[in-house]
Amino acid sequence: MQQLALQALDLAAQRGVAYADVRIVDARSQDLSTRNGRVSQVADTESAGMGIRVLVDGGWGFAATDDLTPGGIDKAIFKARAIAKASTIALKTAVRLAPEPAHSAVWASACAVDPLQIPVTRKLAHLLAVDEALRANKAVTLTETLFHATRRRQWFVNTDGSVIDQTRTMTGAGCACYVFANGDLQKRSYPNSFGGQYQLKGWELVEELDMLAQAPRLAEEAEMLHSADVCPAGEVALILDSSQLGLQIHESIGHPIELDRVLGSEANYAGMSFLTLDQLGSLRYGSPLVHVVSDATEAHGPGLGTFAFDDEGVAAQRTDIIREGLFTGYLTSRETAGAVGEERSNGCLRAAGWDRLPLIRMTNTSLEPGTATLDEVFDVPHGIYMETNKSWSIDDKRYNFQFGCEVAWEIRNGRRVRMLKNPVYSGISTRFWNACEAIAGREHWTLWGVPNCGKGQPEQVMGTGHGASPSRFGGIAVGSL
Repeated sequence: MQQLALQALDLAAQRGVAYADVRIVDARSQDLSTRNGRVSQVADTESAGMGIRVLVDGGWGFAATDDLTPGGIDKAIFKARAIAKASTIALKTAVRLAPEPAHSAVWASACAVDPLQIPVTRKLAHLLAVDEALRANKAVTLTETLFHATRRRQWFVNTDGSVIDQTRTMTGAGCACYVFANGDLQKRSYPNSFGGQYQLKGWELVEELDMLAQAPRLAEEAEMLHSADVCPAGEVALILDSSQLGLQIHESIGHPIELDRVLGSEANYAGMSFLTLDQLGSLRYGSPLVHVVSDATEAHGPGLGTFAFDDEGVAAQRTDIIREGLFTGYLTSRETAGAVGEERSNGCLRAAGWDRLPLIRMTNTSLEPGTATLDEVFDVPHGIYMETNKSWSIDDKRYNFQFGCEVAWEIRNGRRVRMLKNPVYSGISTRFWNACEAIAGREHWTLWGVPNCGKGQPEQVMGTGHGASPSRFGGIAVGSL
C-alpha cells in the first residue's frame, strides 16, 4: 500500500500541482450488542480506499476512490486537480501552508489483546452475562450491552517528503438498564452513557471495565430513581463526575477552539464559535484552577485523539488551550496556523476516512487534574452532585448550554443525603469555567473517549478524548426536566 501511495503521489506531482498528499486507509470494524438477553447485532465492516488532496494556484482540490487500479487512481487525481482549479474562482486569499519537516515513521497504538482476534462467541458470551446480571433485578424493563472494535491502518505520503505508516486500534464497551414504571422511564449506564468507554486499547479495556461487577449497582440505582425526588431548582455548588465533565469540555471548550469555526470556513454543522481572534491571550476563560490542554501524544494516554501524526503529516503535539484560566490557544492546521501568528500547525487536521477531506478536529482536549482530594471537592454546606450524561444542548456559538444527567445526589456538609432524578444544569461557557472552585487530583482523573463527534458536510463522525477529574463549580443554575 505504501508503494501504491507513492506511485499516486508521483502521478499527482506530474500534473503540475504546488502540493499534494495521499492517504490510503484500510479499516475493519466490529460491532456486537445484546438487548434483553438476546443478541441484537453482529456486524463486521471493512473499507479500503485512497484520498488525494492537491493545491493548485492557491486552491484546494480533493477526490477519493476505492478503485486502486492505475486507471482509478488517475481519475481521482484528475478530478482533484479539476476541483482545485475550479475553487480558485471563489478564492479570497491563496492557501499557504505552514512548514512541517518531512517525517518517515511507522507507528502503532498499544494493544495488549487484539480485540478482533477474540472469538465472537466469547465476546457475545461476556455481553450476555452482563445482560443477565442486569436483569437479575426484576424491576428492570430493558437491558443493553455493546462492544465495538476498529483497526485502522493508514499510509500517508506528501510532496514535502513524508512517508508515514500508522495503525490505531480502538475498543469500546458499555451497558445500560432501564426501568419503566407508572409512566416514567429511568436509565443508568456504565461506565458512561451513549455506548460506554472507548480508548486506544484492545480487549483488555473490556476486562478493566468489569461490567459484571457493576451490574447490580446499576440496576438498583435505576429502580431507586423512581422513588427519588426531582432535583430542586436553584443556584448551588455543582459537582460533576469526570464523565459528565468530559462532555462539558467537549461542547464548551473543544468545539469553540476549532479555528475553522472561528474563521468561518466551518459553519454548516453545529455553527461557529464565540472565541473570536481578539480574545486569544486576553479572555479569562476560567478560574485560575483551570488548565486545559490539547494533547495527541502517547504520554497523555490511550485517548481517541492520540496518534503519532495527523492527517496532513504533522507530528502529534501538546498545546496549552487554557492556562491558569487564560485562553491561550486554538486547534490549528497547516493552512490556518498563520491566522493566529503561529509558524507551525499544532497537528489537529483529521479525517473520518479515506473518502473525507481532513478537517480541524479535537485531539485529546483535557482538563488537567487539580490538587484537591475527593473529600475536599465535596466539602460544601450544600450542593448537588451529578453523574452520567443524559442530554445536552448548546447554541451555535457554543456559549449558552444546558445538560441533563441520569442521576444526582444532594450534598449536605460533604455527604450525600438523598438521590435526585431528572437533574439538569445550565449556564454560559465562560461563566461556568470561571466558577470552578475545586478539581480532584490525578488519582481520580479519567481519559474518556467520545466516539461519535460529528462535524462537516457531508458529516464526519470520529473519536476524541477528554480527560477530567470530578470538579466543583459555585453558583450554578440547576433544576429538573
